[in-house]
This record gives sequence, structure tokens and C-alpha cells, in this order.
Amino acid sequence: MTRPDSNNAANSFASQFIPAWLDVALPHGEGPSAVCESIGASDAAPTTLTQARTVFTLAHLHLVTGTPGLLKAADRIYRHMVAQLRDADGGFRFSVGPEGGIRRSYDQSFALLALATLRRADAGLVSSAEIEACWDFIAKRLTEPDGSLWENDRGPSADGVRSQNPHMHMLEAVLQCYEMTGAPIWLDRAKIFVDLAQRFFIDPETGAVREFVGPDLMPLDSEAGQRREPGHQYEWAWLLRRYAGFSGDPAPVALADRMQVFAEQFGCRGNGPMAGAPYDALDAKGAVVEATHLLWPLTEAGKLYAAIYRDTGDADAARAAHQLERLVFDRYFIPADQPLWVNQLDGDAQVVWDAALSRLLYHIALFVTEGISANLWQDAGTEMPAGAKF
Repeated sequence: MTRPDSNNAANSFASQFIPAWLDVALPHGEGPSAVCESIGASDAAPTTLTQARTVFTLAHLHLVTGTPGLLKAADRIYRHMVAQLRDADGGFRFSVGPEGGIRRSYDQSFALLALATLRRADAGLVSSAEIEACWDFIAKRLTEPDGSLWENDRGPSADGVRSQNPHMHMLEAVLQCYEMTGAPIWLDRAKIFVDLAQRFFIDPETGAVREFVGPDLMPLDSEAGQRREPGHQYEWAWLLRRYAGFSGDPAPVALADRMQVFAEQFGCRGNGPMAGAPYDALDAKGAVVEATHLLWPLTEAGKLYAAIYRDTGDADAARAAHQLERLVFDRYFIPADQPLWVNQLDGDAQVVWDAALSRLLYHIALFVTEGISANLWQDAGTEMPAGAKF
């Protein structure tokens, strides 16, 4: 299989790449089955994170593109999740492995994301009661009185650190529930997480999102407390803009703009083959502490720029989205006899981490579909280049 050129790769992602990937990542058949955690690592215990992200990805791509076969695959994976990963109280375990019984708030957010999207795609596959059971578990077992989330159902962590990440993805999930159902209660729930971000996770000095805070949600004077990830600045900015669009409240856009400015000023490589790619991590002042480039931050930046172009017509945002599309598909997707990609590159575009992690397809799918909604890929056509096998 030859790699497609980047101009066509975004368009062909749902219609050709994903079906080719499913052919090797999901066992053939009709019954419930887990998708592999990574190509070449089929013996890894299936996790809620990977399975739920994949269900969402397939249902979402089905809704946006109508590609045949995606919904059937999503249903097979979801039935495996229900049989092997969901407990009677509506919570989902970390994995089917012997040590996988913990129920993390991070994983529940993706379960909720998958449930709402799959129900919208076909109401016969997921009941509203299943969605409410998942939320009920989150509310009763993982949520503090102030609305903040514990990392898991075992309460405070031993290291006394709490993360913004479960809150960010829970905001994503409840916003998706609102879009998929139109029920105002989900927008009310989203506001809780927007308020928590403003009160506890956003550094007022720089406008950047802190990765970690203390058990009381107060800033930490430690290396963990100083950590800032450019990818999460872009991801939060996209979510805050999405919330503003749904709610009609423009205030979160100002928060999103400051995050974007911080990431653009300090968090992106300025030259070389990876120019424009977000770094993996900075400190609180913007100094680079991890100069490598995981795949997912590029897609988070790309989907934000695509959304900005769609909503405002900003030509600079369109150019940035196209630049990131080229980086993603030219640098991370590799020629092979299987649909493969790599997870992390250095500044010279050399591979640091070559795993084709299935859970990353969720990031790419959202970047691609935000570009579709903005008509960014329209001029590239919808067919693959001659000789491509995706």
C-alpha cells in the first residue's frame, strides 16, 4: 500500500483508510468483538479507552460521511464493551485484564461520548437508559460536591495530584450529548466544567491550562504543577468555542483565545521539517521541556483552526489547518502493506515512538471532520491518488 498524498488523505480517511484499518484491527465476523489496541499488539487486553474511542470514531464518521460498514463495526465493538467492560452500576472498567477493575473518570467520558453518538446514529443500538446509567455512575461515584472529578472510583490519589484531563474530556462528552440529544440538561452540565476550568485549571497570569493541581484544586508548586501541554491548550480552546456556540455565551471565547496565543507564542516549532508542530510540553513560563512531537497535539491544533475558519472565515486559520494536515499525513502516516502510522517524531521528523495506537484515530477523525465542515478539503477532491491502496 502506498501512502496517499496529504491533499487527498483527509478526504479518504473515512471512506478508504478506516475500512482498510478495520480489516486488520477487528476480527472478521458478526458477533461482539474488541478492536486491537495497536496494530501488531493484538494480545494486549482491550481497554475501555480504546474501545469507546473507536465506537465514537466509527459512529461519528458514519454520521458525517455515510461510509458503509462503519456503523456495523461500531455496534460489534460496543456489544463487546457492554459484555466485557461495563458493570451493573453503569460504570466501565479500565480493561478486561486481571488488574483492570478500576473505573477511571477519563474512561467514562469516552464511554459517554460513544453512547450518545452511537444512539444518534441508530437509536436501536443504545437506549437512553444506558446513557443515563453511565452519567449516574459518574455523578454518584466520581464527582465531588463542587462538580469536580476524582481520577477514579477509589477516591483521592496517593500522590495528592488531580488532573485537568478528565474534566476536559467530560466537557467534551456532555457537549456531545447536548448536540446529539438537544436536551438542555447536558448544556447545564457542560457549564459546570467550563466554570471549573476558569476557577482552577486556567493560570490567570498566562491564560494557559495547568495539567495538574492539588487535591483541593489549588495550584501546585512542583514540576507537575508547572507543566503546560500545547496540545491541551488547543483542545480546551476548541471545546470552549464549542460551548460558546451552543450556549450563546461569548465569554469562553476570550479564554480560548488566550490559550491559543500561549500555544502559538511558545508551543510550536518554528523551523525545520516539523515547523508548525506543537511541542509535547512546556513549563509555566513557556520554556520547552519536551521538544518531541506526539501526533495528537497536531490534530487538536488542526481541528481548532478548522473550526475558526468555518466560524469566522479567517484565512490564516485555514492556512494553519492545511499546514497541519500536510504534517499529519506526510510525516506520521508511513508507506506499508498495512494501514499504519507512528505516534511520535522528533524535530527532524525521525520516529521516536512507532506504535500505531488505535485510540489515536479518534483525534484524527475529529480533525478530518472539522475540516470537512469548514470545506477545507473540498478543493482536494474525494478520490485517492492513482496507486493508493487505502
